[in-house]
Amino acid sequence: MARGNQTSTFEFLLWGLSEQPEQQRILFLLFLWMYLVTVTGNLLIVLAIVTHVRLHTPMYFFLASLSCDDILFTSTTVPKALVNIHSQSRTISYAGCLVQLYFFLTFGDMDIFLLATMAYDRFVAICHPLHYTMIMSLRRCSLLVTACWTLTNLVAMTHTFLMFHLSFCFKKVIQDFYCDLGPLMKIACSDTRINELVLLFLGGAVILIPFLLILVSYIRIVSAILRVPSAQGRRKAFSTCGSHLAVVSLCFVTVIKAYLCPSSSSSNSVVEDIAATVMYTVVTPLLNPFIYSLRNKDMKEALVRILRGKISFS
Repeated sequence: MARGNQTSTFEFLLWGLSEQPEQQRILFLLFLWMYLVTVTGNLLIVLAIVTHVRLHTPMYFFLASLSCDDILFTSTTVPKALVNIHSQSRTISYAGCLVQLYFFLTFGDMDIFLLATMAYDRFVAICHPLHYTMIMSLRRCSLLVTACWTLTNLVAMTHTFLMFHLSFCFKKVIQDFYCDLGPLMKIACSDTRINELVLLFLGGAVILIPFLLILVSYIRIVSAILRVPSAQGRRKAFSTCGSHLAVVSLCFVTVIKAYLCPSSSSSNSVVEDIAATVMYTVVTPLLNPFIYSLRNKDMKEALVRILRGKISFS
């Protein structure tokens, strides 16, 4: 198809969440509930951190960044899916698809990068406690988050730019409820070898390097904790990492299931792939605020103060 026509009138069809008409209303209400809970929960986390002086530390600065990213990440895909379910339409424009792809990659990769940064923060706090405030200064924390945003934007721009140069056949169905690299490359009518190579190396690096950094950080952390003489000290040290480890496990398990496990082109496999992506794009951001708030005494106190209307910005 010609490039000029493609940018002006071309549309994709999204597979959606289900092809069963009787399930559409249930799916709409379920996804609307999950989206509202995700946005509300993460906003409460951010508000608690901003308004509670005891939470003005590097660990919670990164947590607030993660909560903001989770809101943006979920908002990239779920509202469009809700509109399509409500209007009983599965179309998305060519430009809208590429815009959604860019922001999906940016916020999705940012989640992984922030988790690696938070692991480094825990490593410094436990292995170098006397120098923690000097190493994890506000300036350095800001630089780390800025570096994460810069890298994720560069990665997203690279993939989106390469996708822009592909040609697509008319009325092709994207086997997902949003635009992603894999499903888009499957329906391309032109050669996708360069896209696949970039996805293999660049996408692999985005997942593998943060994972290795997290792994090394926690090997050093566990080694340091095991040298603590008192059992109470070891429990306290492990408790500071428990929430982060739970979120890391949830994130990487769903990412591996959604993107690294091979799938066939059968309809059952498509349903399984969509279920995996729902876990990664909707369920994980939904659970993150609950994991951090339920396992953290300071966070629970801050949230209780907010719910009681005791808010003080400082």
